[in-house]
Amino acid sequence: MKKAYVRPLDIRRGQVDLGHGAGGKASAQLIEELFLPALDNPFLRAGDDAAVLPFGMPRALSSTTAEAPAGDLVTACDGHVVSPIFFPGGDLGCLAVHGTVNDVAMLGAWPLYLTASFILEEGFALADLQRIVQSMGHAAREAGVPVVAGDTKVVERGKGDGVFISTCGIGWRPAGLRIDGRQARVGDAILLSGPIGDHGVAVLSTRESLAFETTLESDTAALHTLVQAMLAVAADGIHVLRDPTRGGLATTLNEIARQSAVGMRIREAAIPVRPEVEAACELLGLDPLYVANEGKLIAICAADVADGVLAAMRAHPLGREAAHIGWVIEDAHRFVQMDTRFSGRRVVDWLSGEQLPRIC
Repeated sequence: MKKAYVRPLDIRRGQVDLGHGAGGKASAQLIEELFLPALDNPFLRAGDDAAVLPFGMPRALSSTTAEAPAGDLVTACDGHVVSPIFFPGGDLGCLAVHGTVNDVAMLGAWPLYLTASFILEEGFALADLQRIVQSMGHAAREAGVPVVAGDTKVVERGKGDGVFISTCGIGWRPAGLRIDGRQARVGDAILLSGPIGDHGVAVLSTRESLAFETTLESDTAALHTLVQAMLAVAADGIHVLRDPTRGGLATTLNEIARQSAVGMRIREAAIPVRPEVEAACELLGLDPLYVANEGKLIAICAADVADGVLAAMRAHPLGREAAHIGWVIEDAHRFVQMDTRFSGRRVVDWLSGEQLPRIC
């Protein structure tokens, strides 16, 4: 497998830096060289944001007559450290729900339950905590995915940063459905559910050191109903689903290309980006392709079902601006290439370093 980095980690003398949490090259390296060797198993090795687990009765209970329903359990966990905690269009609470619901949904599963763990810093305002928890409850009820268990820890003043939330999600996927990052095939269409970069720019707009005027709101949303609408049209033809969060569209496509051992060719003119996002990125020297999203998905599907899936996406409130942005191609190097607006072509590489820390 072609690796996304060059130098090995210096375990003895190296330190964690912000790039290790950005979802790009450094993140991939940390997972492959440090976490995976210690925790290696087939579920982790698949490389997705959630895991598909065999849904059968444990051996210790095999004498019982109860039968498990046909299908698979899907589980995902996520940590949420966004700064600031409140931003246009959302907050840490709803983000914690949406992020985990979406990770489960991206394997074609229906999310069923959530758990939540809160790490609170001494001195954090109870009014703000109430606002976060109420937002979390509203988002969970709206998604139809209850928070069924939780835990709370408090650290001393100065030892945290207000509040961090860790969530776990559990879902169910029908038997025979196979959607994951290893299923992209040459000739597949690449679909995107809407404009990119909204979440990252909305969060940046509230940071004092990067203040600029924009009416843009985060796109944070639970995507499982959109996924189900797509599956209803062409369940067998959808091969990969992924929400382009940390590292944005570019990094996510590189992840899938590596997992599936294929190349990607996308068209810059076909990728929807709001003018406010383009203007903000130009001002800050950022590339919208690498800016985080919290309410968009990438779908890679067979060419013969692409039009039907795209129509289903556009008929859903969360996919009205969906677009066909490119194709999966054969490429031993597993590159993501982009045809630019100026009739050129460039390689869209992994995110290097950390463009936007504490974005989700």
